[in-house]
Amino acid sequence: MEEAKLKSGMLEELEERYEELSNVETLTENLGNSVNQINQEEVGSLAGLKGVRNNLSKISGFSSNYATLQERIESVIIELDDIAQELETTLERIEANPQELEEVNAKLQVIYNRQKKHSAEGIEELLKIKSALQEKVNFTENAGADLEKAAKEIQRSREELKKLSTKIHEKRANTIPGFVQHVEKIISDLGMPNARLKIELKLQEEFFAKGQDQLTWFLSANKGGDFTEMKKAASGGELSRIMLAVKSILATQSKLPTIIFDEIDTGVSGDIAQKMGDILQNMGSNMQVIAITHLPQIAGKGSKHFKIFKEDVGDTTVTMIRELGTEERIEELAMMLGGNTRSESAMAHARALLH
Repeated sequence: MEEAKLKSGMLEELEERYEELSNVETLTENLGNSVNQINQEEVGSLAGLKGVRNNLSKISGFSSNYATLQERIESVIIELDDIAQELETTLERIEANPQELEEVNAKLQVIYNRQKKHSAEGIEELLKIKSALQEKVNFTENAGADLEKAAKEIQRSREELKKLSTKIHEKRANTIPGFVQHVEKIISDLGMPNARLKIELKLQEEFFAKGQDQLTWFLSANKGGDFTEMKKAASGGELSRIMLAVKSILATQSKLPTIIFDEIDTGVSGDIAQKMGDILQNMGSNMQVIAITHLPQIAGKGSKHFKIFKEDVGDTTVTMIRELGTEERIEELAMMLGGNTRSESAMAHARALLH
């Protein structure tokens, strides 16, 4: 590409020059004949037009039409005279030059070869390909320096991340004891008085989204029991209570505007469900709490109650949601208490839960 010294429009210029140099005899012969036919004193076009002009000049005074014709002939004579001079200049310039012909042909072959190699239709496309190749060459030539620069930037970032993750690790280590104590107090009120938690904090070599720590939760559910990894030791009900305790603490600290619990009451019932409802209701005084539940003890604590149900519309089943009024809430709570039957005792119990 560099050897071809490409520039826009050069292919057309070279091809025209090649045609001139390859046809010097034909050009000389035809240009010479053209000059003679225009300039011959007796039969040349210019001489003939000058004769017409002389004739019209003799009668131009008889009519404006003759005067106009004379002016037009004069314009043609001027233009033809200019053409004759241009032809003579061109004729003088043309000469056989085998060396230049060879050089022009060599340049054209270089361009044609590049077009064939890169499947390019013209100089403009070749120039775009050259630019793209140059970028690749520059990238390759500067790759070593770029890699070294990138490595230094990575090292600086790693050192900065290390400082930040160490600070986070220290804050977590200082926070965990109080946090564990707070969680244990809440789950004690939720029917796990002997449960003990332990959070193991290990600083890892790799970086994560929020530091270098790996946290593992351990649970001892019974008095005197050994600590076991929580995901292996806790039942569904225990996990629900621990999760609610953790979420209630984090939500308060994070000052979340909204928190959604999807059946956080799984595996619990009775008095424990009532206490979980109290926690959710207390959280609701500081933020919006949305709880999906099947327990009447939980549902009765909400300031609003929405029922989700399904209906068949034509050939499609559609999920619907509807806010319940006070009486509708009592009926729904009664059904949650007693199944599909709404006994007087269930209705009374429902009213008690709601009020």
